[in-house]
Amino acid sequence: MERSTIVRVHEGLHARPATRFVKLAKGFESDVELVKDGKAVSAKSSVKLMLLAVKENQEVTVRANGADAIEAIEALIGYLENPKAGLDDDDPQSAANTGEETVPTSEPVPAVSGVAGLRGVAASEGVAIGPAFAHFPPDIAGQGRMLRAEEIAGEIDRFRAAVAAVQARMDKALAQDTLSAGDRGIIAALRDIAADDSLTGEAEEAIKSGNDAVSAVITAASTVAADFSAVDDHYLNARADDVHAVGRQICLALLGQDDASLENIPEGAILIADDIGAWDLARAPLKRIGGVVCGHGGATSHIAIIARSHGIPAVLGLGDQINALRSAREVAVDGNGGQVIVDPDAATRADFAARVQAAAKERAGLAVFKTVTPKLADGRIIEVAANIGSLEEIEAAQEAGAMGVGLFRTELLFMRHMHLPSEDMQAETYAALAKAFAPYPVIVRTLDIGGDKPIAGIEFPDEENPFLGWRGIRMCLDRPDIFKRQLRALLRAAVHGNIKVMLPMVSDISEVRQTRVLVAECAAELKAQGVPHAAFDLGVMIETPAAVLIAPALAKEVSFFSIGTNDLTQYIMAADRLNPTVAKLNDVANPAVMSAIELTAKAGVAAGIMVGMCGEAAGRPDLIPAFLEMGLTELSMSPASIQRAKKTITSMAAGR
Repeated sequence: MERSTIVRVHEGLHARPATRFVKLAKGFESDVELVKDGKAVSAKSSVKLMLLAVKENQEVTVRANGADAIEAIEALIGYLENPKAGLDDDDPQSAANTGEETVPTSEPVPAVSGVAGLRGVAASEGVAIGPAFAHFPPDIAGQGRMLRAEEIAGEIDRFRAAVAAVQARMDKALAQDTLSAGDRGIIAALRDIAADDSLTGEAEEAIKSGNDAVSAVITAASTVAADFSAVDDHYLNARADDVHAVGRQICLALLGQDDASLENIPEGAILIADDIGAWDLARAPLKRIGGVVCGHGGATSHIAIIARSHGIPAVLGLGDQINALRSAREVAVDGNGGQVIVDPDAATRADFAARVQAAAKERAGLAVFKTVTPKLADGRIIEVAANIGSLEEIEAAQEAGAMGVGLFRTELLFMRHMHLPSEDMQAETYAALAKAFAPYPVIVRTLDIGGDKPIAGIEFPDEENPFLGWRGIRMCLDRPDIFKRQLRALLRAAVHGNIKVMLPMVSDISEVRQTRVLVAECAAELKAQGVPHAAFDLGVMIETPAAVLIAPALAKEVSFFSIGTNDLTQYIMAADRLNPTVAKLNDVANPAVMSAIELTAKAGVAAGIMVGMCGEAAGRPDLIPAFLEMGLTELSMSPASIQRAKKTITSMAAGR
């Protein structure tokens, strides 16, 4: 059977989204193919899938044959129609916490004036100056002889053992707690390339033709990389470097060698390389690296993504110019303008040192607010919390100084798995979250999905406008088999004392009352089973105009309000927030939206309940004073905005 759809995955099926798609496809027994423009490839091969060059808004067909074909097609179509599919492993602080990788524009910021230097691709912003650390490992060459017929079987076994060793090393790296979520996603994509038949099959065919394993891998990697380079897509072009990097690791395993190490790079040094694999950089002591300069790579390469996620200035794509840095003693890097200055003179050193110091001063100025508990002049404490969607984002929120979690998006927990998560899995996740932020409160939003972001295990109807359809609390109340499992898990996690629960997309008081009935049923069931549990505060997200207008009545039914400005703005303004032609209407500062927020706050304050905000507007310094004046006492935002928000509140209290 087969089904066609329009791909909504952001930027299409490039490396990480393709990796997730393949992982999902491999979870089904059926043979699955993806078809575009009449060409069909296996949906269980990352390389073949990426080479199909499926882009956003293109039409594709999912074809499945087997016992679970229906389930496979439903799950894979749902993935393809989800704009954020495959992006949940990105670093939480990048791209304003949307999960989308922001690529520097093609128009660079002007470089340092009056100074001659090498020019490359401005791949990661920032400036740095430091000692040069040249990383030019020797090229790998094959034996240059043809195998005898009796040697071929043993050479294939040796090749397979080398591939298994590389995969094992990558699995070990993926198991490390110190790896960031973004780096984890990149290494997972590299591991998929190492296991893909397109590379390994090509290499084995070369060995069967009499080539030694090292020569076969070099040839196979070059062939597959050339296929990526030939595709008219900058994301896929950048994957050619990944293929070469994986091929090099397999060759080193065959030769019994380790690659040149980055472990000894000095503090603040500028890493200089003709090419460096994402696998090597992701495992390097990134906190010691001051900047990266590379002959290969571009703004969409995994090297650039790693550099941006760790705040390391980077200039890539210098080509042969990189050879001018082989003997450099000191290097200045301007990641904003794509400029590299070799052995800078005194004036240039002073200029870069001043710019580095200014940037560090700004970061340090905000960092002092990490542990600050912001208070207003009247003594009211304002909780500045984090919006997160997975346990991997806990560290970033803690590092920023989050006073708890104002929004935990549970839908990512559901979207990550091929089947609906069990009660035990959910309970463990919510408990881990509660323990990580204790004694601060953790507000968990119940499942908020709809036709725009479907998940495996729930069949959504075709809707003209999913944002106004069967979603959020509406779907949950219609599917108590799913909703009660989540409520039971939340009751179990509530024994830690700091779990709060809020309902999304509330439009009617009856939705709150029906939920309370289900909560009571779940509590009774857990009690009868002797399972430890506790009550939790129940609140609602204010994101529909209906909720704003009935806020006084809602306030009598719940323990708190949390204003979801992202959806509230699009509903108040009748402007789709994903439609760029009406983007100017999607402004929280519009008087209509601010009036809705004020009406909500007034109702909550009058009822004596907490009123918070969990939309990104909560982190806007220009709006925070107005929100606090309305009576809000909790603001939740991306971790990257937390320290600036604390500074804004503290300045208000000081009258500055």
